[in-house]
Amino acid sequence: MTTPQMITADLVDLDLSAETKEEAARSLATRMVTLGRVTDLDGFLADVAAREAQMPTGLDGGIGIPHCRSTHVTEPTLAFGRAPHGIDFGAPDGPADLIFLIAAPAGADDAHLTILSALARQLMDEEFKAALREASDADRTAALIRGDAEPEPAPEPEAAPEPRQPASADTFKIVAVTSCPTGIAHTYMAAESLENTARDTDGVELVVETQGSAGFTRLDPAVIAAADGVIFAHDVPVREKERFAGKPTVDVGVKAGINRPAELITEVRDKAARGETTAGSGADPSSTAVENSGESGDGYGTKLRKWLMSGVSYMVPFVAAGGLLIALGFAIGGYKVADVKVETLLNSFDWTSSTSWAALLFYTGQAAFAFLVPVLAGYIAYGMADRPGLVPGFVGGSIALTVNAGFLGGLAAGLIAGGVVMAIQKVNVPAVLRGIMPVVVIPLLSSIAVGFLMFVVIGKPIASLQSGLTDWLNSLSGANALLLGALLGLMMCFDLGGPLNKVAYAFAVGGLTDPTDASLKIMAAVMAAGMVPPLAMALATSVRGRLFTRSERENGKAAWVLGASFITEGAIPFAAADPLRVIPASMAGGAVTGALSMAFGCTLRAPHGGIFVVPLIGNPWLYLVAIAAGVCVAAALVVVLKGMRKNAPRENGTAAAAPAEKPQVPAAV
Repeated sequence: MTTPQMITADLVDLDLSAETKEEAARSLATRMVTLGRVTDLDGFLADVAAREAQMPTGLDGGIGIPHCRSTHVTEPTLAFGRAPHGIDFGAPDGPADLIFLIAAPAGADDAHLTILSALARQLMDEEFKAALREASDADRTAALIRGDAEPEPAPEPEAAPEPRQPASADTFKIVAVTSCPTGIAHTYMAAESLENTARDTDGVELVVETQGSAGFTRLDPAVIAAADGVIFAHDVPVREKERFAGKPTVDVGVKAGINRPAELITEVRDKAARGETTAGSGADPSSTAVENSGESGDGYGTKLRKWLMSGVSYMVPFVAAGGLLIALGFAIGGYKVADVKVETLLNSFDWTSSTSWAALLFYTGQAAFAFLVPVLAGYIAYGMADRPGLVPGFVGGSIALTVNAGFLGGLAAGLIAGGVVMAIQKVNVPAVLRGIMPVVVIPLLSSIAVGFLMFVVIGKPIASLQSGLTDWLNSLSGANALLLGALLGLMMCFDLGGPLNKVAYAFAVGGLTDPTDASLKIMAAVMAAGMVPPLAMALATSVRGRLFTRSERENGKAAWVLGASFITEGAIPFAAADPLRVIPASMAGGAVTGALSMAFGCTLRAPHGGIFVVPLIGNPWLYLVAIAAGVCVAAALVVVLKGMRKNAPRENGTAAAAPAEKPQVPAAV
């Protein structure tokens, strides 16, 4: 390679003494920092933890493979640690003794990602793993992983499937797609596992399309057309899923492709034998792109949550940009900027006038905010039905604004649009029409249906409900307002950026589409409560550091900035390590802050920004008092709860052995 080697002896630790996966990641990442491969240790570890929170990276056979793409990585790097006593990475068969930490830059090039994918495939080779367990020299180990030494290096993934020998008439042909959130490791390991199993199974021919970080090479349409069945092993939506329409399909998470490939092959053969086929989208008739982003069998409540979170996640950038621009406009020019006519900006913009600049920011923010409801509806429908849901979803969201149905109308429009598209996708159509279904027929028919329902059937009732809700919020005062603030605070701090947190945040943001005094108070209470958990953990680690591990004390330093910036997720490392103490304490502090913010009458027009938008807050000093009170309550409570443990962490940062004190982390965390 002309570029520096991805792994060298300096990146190998054959006696990794870490006891937890967090300590293992920190130990290996420190070697990367020493070599200049990682620029910010804590920032990189936060990215690793975020990836780990999506899905455990432990694999059967004693492998842990934490990995992420991060802006703090200068070049693709791999570190290896061998843990004699094993470390729990969440694998079904127990702890891992072979730990690979993969660090990829946010814009990693295809060549390096191809090498990383080759490693992922090597990990399916028992001889390769045995050689790593027996190696006694760091240089030899690095050479083994690079493929410079025996056993024979695993071949790099190929840009396109090798030409296959003509199959006999009795051969069952399968096409598969594998993908994972990062697209570095699990994607290729699932592909290798499926290919190896198919190779050892009589009468089966299988070709895999890996949709990894380096992009993907589409399977030959002729190969797809000739396939007898399809396997999707993925944790992110399959791209161009409609190519696989009309075939028996097994749709599972990527780890199922790694751990039970034989079962998947048997299942798809059984479906084909029963004559089961799929419609429109290429998935099971009951399946959609987002609902299948994991193991099958999710209930409708889980599916609904995923669909709504899909819409909220795409909406948030519009909310943040638009809301902050509007708030900045008010901060510079006062509320009178709303009276400036757009024609004034077009025809007589004054370059030296702060009012003109303030009006420019205000109207730019309004333009971004105008997309809030359509984007919410469009991406709820996208989460349900993939790309064909975008057009009717956006149309329905726009109609919701037209009929004054607001945020509630956007939610309804997105769900209706997705449901209509899913219904159309279940219709078996002639093969000649399948190519135009997702781009012409489905958008046309679904938009007509959504337009009729929104204008004629449900638009007016939802608009009345929205108006009634607004009037109710405006009438809240005294104890009712305090209870609402406390409830929103509890929701913001329950899962620290998870679904319930997003519901509370979306509720507050929805009020900003038609701001009233009550909706501005709600927005202030929600942001204040969301700042409490990380700030409380930062304070607790500062005043009683001996109750926390060394890594938690390091995380506490970053939590000051994260909390001040309204990034509730900054408390996740603490909650993951000790949820039964951290989460209740955070909820108590959030409830106090939310209630006090409502009691003080604090208002906020910016949906994000933390302390950096305090000058834009109504009653800013009392707002800071509310936050400080909640932080003190949460910090004091977590200190008390942790102090009650019989075995607290020692000053050297190692955790005390207390098996009973390792509760499972709630799924939302």
